[in-house]
Amino acid sequence: MEDLSKEIVELKEFIAELKADRAAAKDKEKREAWTKYTSMSIVVIAVLAAIATQRGGKYSSTTLVELNKSTFNQAKASDKWSQFQANSIKQNLYETMHDVVVKEGNGTPAQVAEREEKFKAKIKKYTDTKEDTRKEATALEALRDEARETADQSSRRGGGMGLAVSIFQISIAMGSICLVTKKKWLWYLSMGLAGLATFKMIQVAMDWPAWLF
Repeated sequence: MEDLSKEIVELKEFIAELKADRAAAKDKEKREAWTKYTSMSIVVIAVLAAIATQRGGKYSSTTLVELNKSTFNQAKASDKWSQFQANSIKQNLYETMHDVVVKEGNGTPAQVAEREEKFKAKIKKYTDTKEDTRKEATALEALRDEARETADQSSRRGGGMGLAVSIFQISIAMGSICLVTKKKWLWYLSMGLAGLATFKMIQVAMDWPAWLF
C-alpha cells in the first residue's frame, strides 16, 4: 500500500508538472502570438522589395536605351552640320566667283545674263540645301535633347527606386532579428521602415517632387 501511495503521489506530481508546462507553453504562445504577424509582414515586405527591384531595373534599361538614342541623334546631327558647312563653303565659293565674273564683264550682254542666271541658280540651290540641312540638324538635336531628358529622368527615378529597395532590405533584416530576439519594438521599426520605403516607391512611380523625400 505504501508503494502504491507513493506512486500515486508521483503520478499526481507528474500530472501537475505537465499541466504547468502546458499552461506555460500556452502563456508563451499567447504572449508571442504577434510574431506570426511579423512573419506575414516580412513576406509582404519581400514582395514589395521585389516589385521595387523590377521597377528599378526597368528604369535602368530605359536610361541606357535613351542614352543610346541621344548618342545616335547627336552623331546624325553632327553629320548634317558638316553638310551644312560644306554647302556654305560651296555657296561662298560661287558668290566669290560671281563677283569676279561680274567685275570682268566679258562677253555679250546675253552671255553675261546667262552666266548671271547660272550663278544665281547655283547660289539658290546651296541656300535651299543649307536651309533644309539646318532644319534636319535642328530636329535631330531636339530628338537628342529629348532623349537626354528622358534618360536623366529615368536615371533619377531608378536611383530613387534603388533607395526604396535598400530601405526594404533593412526592414526585412529588422523583422528577421525581431523573430529571433522577440523584441516587439524591432517589429515596429521594421514596419516603419517598410512604410517609408513604400512611400518612396510610390513617389518614384508617380514622379512626385523629390523634396517630399
